[in-house]
Amino acid sequence: MSEQQQQERATGTAAGETAGGTTGAIKVMVVDDHPMWRDAVARDLAEAGLDVVATAGDGEQAVRRAQAAAPDVLVLDLNLPLKPGVQVCKELVGVNPALRVLVLSASGEHADVLEAVKSGATGYLLKSASTEELIDAVRRTAVGDAVFTPGLAGLVLGEYRRLATEPAAGTPDDPKAPQLTDRETEVLRLVAKGLSYKQIAERLVISHRTVQNHVQNTLGKLQLHNRVELVRYAIERGLDDA
Repeated sequence: MSEQQQQERATGTAAGETAGGTTGAIKVMVVDDHPMWRDAVARDLAEAGLDVVATAGDGEQAVRRAQAAAPDVLVLDLNLPLKPGVQVCKELVGVNPALRVLVLSASGEHADVLEAVKSGATGYLLKSASTEELIDAVRRTAVGDAVFTPGLAGLVLGEYRRLATEPAAGTPDDPKAPQLTDRETEVLRLVAKGLSYKQIAERLVISHRTVQNHVQNTLGKLQLHNRVELVRYAIERGLDDA
C-alpha cells in the first residue's frame, strides 16, 4: 500500500467511518400514498436499525415534512396526489443537494426512471424488490452510491452518454477552471464507468468515506450539483474510456 493510500485510508477512519460508510443511524423518510404499504416499508426499515424520522402520503406533505425532519435518505414513490414525486425530488434536492433520494416505484418505464434521475434521484428501485434489497439500497444510497434495480443502471448510463453528445448548457472549458488532483481524476474516471463507491474504494485500496470526500471535493471544484452532472462532465472529456 502506497503512502498516499495509507493516508487516505487513515483519513476515512479518523472521520468516524463505520462499515457502511456512515456514522450513527441513517435518518430515513418514507413517502407513499398507500398507508399500508408506507407503514410496512417504514416498519421494515426501523426494524433494520434505520431511523425513520417521518412519513408522508402526498407530495405537498412530503416537501413540508422533509424540510422539517431533514432525513439523510428519502424513499419516494412517484405517483403521489397533489404533487408528483419527480417534482418533490426536484424541489427538495434543489434546496438541499446533500439529500439522497431513492425512488421506490411500481413503474419500470424507462421514461419514469430517466425523469426521476434528472430530477435528482440517486437511485431507482422497483416495488417488487425484497425487503433485504430495499434495506441494502437505502444504506448504499445514504453513502452516495447510485442504486438501481438490475437492468436500469445500464439505461441510466446510456442516457448519460447520450447527454454527453449534446451541447452543454454551461460555459466552455475555462483554462482558469479549478484543477483536479490526480486522485480526484482517478475517482471521477471510475464513477463515469459506473462503479459504485464501494467498488471504487476496493479498486483504489482506500476507504469508502475517502471516495465520498473526493467526489464531494470534485463537485465543489467543478461547481456541479449531482452525480448526473458529474458523469456527464467526465464522459464529455472521455474519462470513461481512459
